[in-house]
Amino acid sequence: MTPRLVQILSQSLLSVALALGSGALWAQAARKPQVVIVATGGTIAGAGASATNSATYQAAKVPVDKLIAGIPELAQVAQVRGEQAFQIASESFTNEQLVELARRVSSLAKNPALDGIVITHGTDTLEETSFFLNLVVKTDKPIVLVGSMRPGTSMSADGMLNLYNAVVVAGSPEARGKGTLVVMNDQIHSGRDVTKRVNIQTNAFYSQWGPLGMVVEGKTFWFRSPVKRHTTASEFDIDAVTALPAVHIVYGSGSMSPELYQAAAKAGAQAIVHAGTGNGSVPNYAVDMLKALRSQGLHIVRSSRVGDGFVLRNSEQPDDRYDWVVAHDLNPQKAKILAALALTKTRDAKELQRMFWEY
Repeated sequence: MTPRLVQILSQSLLSVALALGSGALWAQAARKPQVVIVATGGTIAGAGASATNSATYQAAKVPVDKLIAGIPELAQVAQVRGEQAFQIASESFTNEQLVELARRVSSLAKNPALDGIVITHGTDTLEETSFFLNLVVKTDKPIVLVGSMRPGTSMSADGMLNLYNAVVVAGSPEARGKGTLVVMNDQIHSGRDVTKRVNIQTNAFYSQWGPLGMVVEGKTFWFRSPVKRHTTASEFDIDAVTALPAVHIVYGSGSMSPELYQAAAKAGAQAIVHAGTGNGSVPNYAVDMLKALRSQGLHIVRSSRVGDGFVLRNSEQPDDRYDWVVAHDLNPQKAKILAALALTKTRDAKELQRMFWEY
């Protein structure tokens, strides 16, 4: 073989290799993320009697396949498939369904071909489910909860764009490692921080420490990351959780009845979240009742009914002396979720308090 022939063959092989490499790179770039939409019902699957019914309607009527079919633009941003986990209004979610959903999400997340998971959910308890998943699903893949404030049959329905944005976020590499997310009204919130603050407007969801980012015309923009422990860094694992202990909330007010705490205890509570006024304040006439219940083994968690801020330990009440726990910046409903999970690990109040600081 002459040197000239060797040179020609080498150049040909190099050209073939470059072509194959370019094809592989193109194929990788052209690959759309794979996203599963797990539907649970809620307003986003609701229907009203007419286009003017934006606040009165029946939730959980539209199956997931119809939701996906109604947004053909989803195919432009991801390979999407759906599955129906539940078809309920979210106020009817039970602990058993919460555990079942988390186990299914955990199983899906183990699929190496899957890039992200979207969960359609009613808005009433969306914040509890998002926080629970944030604590127990051991994955860095995006888990995105989404809902709507108006049914799809109403004028200016928000569900279509919310779901499209949620799929965009679930398929975004930048969303990995940020824990469970909630996408509503163009905003990306941490599942830990977000709460529903308005019941009849589309700007219903709010995080007192601010959203993590936004979605605009199919593109994500990020501004901060969560610092509290979650998902892969969490000590909780849904694969080891079979049931949640009962935790009840007692709402604080002026001239309240201490017997409400007794009723919670009789209903089987292993912990009581006191949704107190101000700094988780406990009225003087209720202190002895809570001390007595703690001596019987029930844990007392001081939270606040106030929307923002956080409860200071040993302020208002001597928590160290009473062996009580403070919820820090978690609202009562999220404090209930963490308390229930914490009680699957320990009955020590100091350990419970550590978890409230860290999560």
